[in-house]
Amino acid sequence: MQGFPPPPDKLITQPDSVYFSFPRLRWSVCHLREFLPTEEISRGVDAPTPLSYPSPSKFADLAREIDALTFMPIDGDAEMTWEESLFANYTDGMLILHKGEVVYERYFGCLEEDGKHAIMSMTKSITGLLGEILVAEGVLDDTLLVRDVIPEIGDSAFATATVREVMDMTTGVQYSENYSDPNADIWVYSRAASPLPKPEGYDGPDGYWEYLQQVKPEGEHGDAFHYKTINSDMLGWMISRVTGKSVTDLASERLWRQMGAEQDAYQTVDGKGVPFAGGGVTAGLRDLGRLGQLMLNGGEINGKRLFPVEVVETIAAGGDQSKFAGFPTIPNGSYTSQWWVFHNDHGAYAARGVHGQTIYVDPTAEMVLVRVASYPRAQNGFIDPTSLPAYQAVAEFLMSRD
Repeated sequence: MQGFPPPPDKLITQPDSVYFSFPRLRWSVCHLREFLPTEEISRGVDAPTPLSYPSPSKFADLAREIDALTFMPIDGDAEMTWEESLFANYTDGMLILHKGEVVYERYFGCLEEDGKHAIMSMTKSITGLLGEILVAEGVLDDTLLVRDVIPEIGDSAFATATVREVMDMTTGVQYSENYSDPNADIWVYSRAASPLPKPEGYDGPDGYWEYLQQVKPEGEHGDAFHYKTINSDMLGWMISRVTGKSVTDLASERLWRQMGAEQDAYQTVDGKGVPFAGGGVTAGLRDLGRLGQLMLNGGEINGKRLFPVEVVETIAAGGDQSKFAGFPTIPNGSYTSQWWVFHNDHGAYAARGVHGQTIYVDPTAEMVLVRVASYPRAQNGFIDPTSLPAYQAVAEFLMSRD
C-alpha cells in the first residue's frame, strides 16, 4: 500500500481476502479496520493509568542485556540470541513486564507505539475470561446444556454439549480449521460471516450464529480437546444471552475501562453486527500487557479488583491433560476457558493466536510477555521452537536479578 494511489502490484484488497496472505499480512495486521467493519471496545473517557518504567538509562541497559540472552531452540543444534529470535519470528511488537514494571518494549514492521495490531485467536482468551468471570459470579451456569441457554440452537451438535465443554473446547462438533485446505470448514464459516453482500445463488448460513445452528456432530462431547473456533463464538452467544450485552460492550465494561487502557480496541463483526468472538480483536500492545498483568495479579490492577481471584485460579490450574494431544511443542499442556496452559515448572499459561500472537503469563517469574507478529505460516507450532525457550530464558534472567 505504497503510493497515492498505490500501483496495482502494491494494492492489498477486499473482498478477495488477499490481505491475509504473506507478505501482505505484514501490513494488514495493523490495518484490519480498513478491510472489515468493526465494533469498538471502548476504553471510556477517563485518563489512562500509566504503566511503570525504570529510569531511561536502566531501561536501555535492560534492553541490551535481554537482547543478548542466548537459548537453545527446541530440537536445535545452535544457540540463538533473544534479538535474533524476534526477527526470526517476524515480531511486530514485544512488551515484557516484570513485577508490574515494563522492562522491555520494541516495535517493528507495521506497528508503532500508537498503533494497534490484530491479535487473532487471543480474542478467544478474552471471550473465555469474560465467560469465566460470569461463571464465578453465578451469572452463567457452566453445567447447563447449550440448548438450556440458547434454545434456538435447535438440532445443532452444540445443543447437547455443556457450557463447560464449549469453554474448554471438548465438544464433539464437526469443523475443520486447516487454513491450507481451501475446502476446510473455516472458509465456509468465513463466507457465512462475511459482512459483504452474499454472491448470487448463495444458500449457505448467514452470520456466525446461523452457522452454529447447523453444525453436525463428530465424536462425543467431553471426550477430548479439539481446537475449533466455533466453540468461541458459541460461548460469545451464550455470554450475550445471559448478560444482554455484546462481547464488545462487556469487554469494555469489565476490562478495558476498568484496567486503565490507553487505547480503544475494536472487534470485527459479521453482516448482522455480531462480533467475532473467536478472533476479531485488534488492540494496542501496552493494553494487552495490562490484560496480562491483570491475570498475573489474580484479577486486580491499579489497586482495584475487577473480578474474583478464583477466575484466574481456575484458568491457571488448566484443563484435563489426558484430553489434550496433537500439539508437540506443548507436550504437557491443557486448555481451559479458551486459555492454553503449559504445566511447566513456572506454572505458565497463555493467550495464543495464529501468526505468532501471545500473552504469556509466568507466575513464578512474575513476568508478563506480549508478542504480536506476522509470521508467514499460521500455526504457532512453527514458531514455538524459537519462542518458548526464549520466554523461559527471559524469565530466568529476570528472576536472577531479584
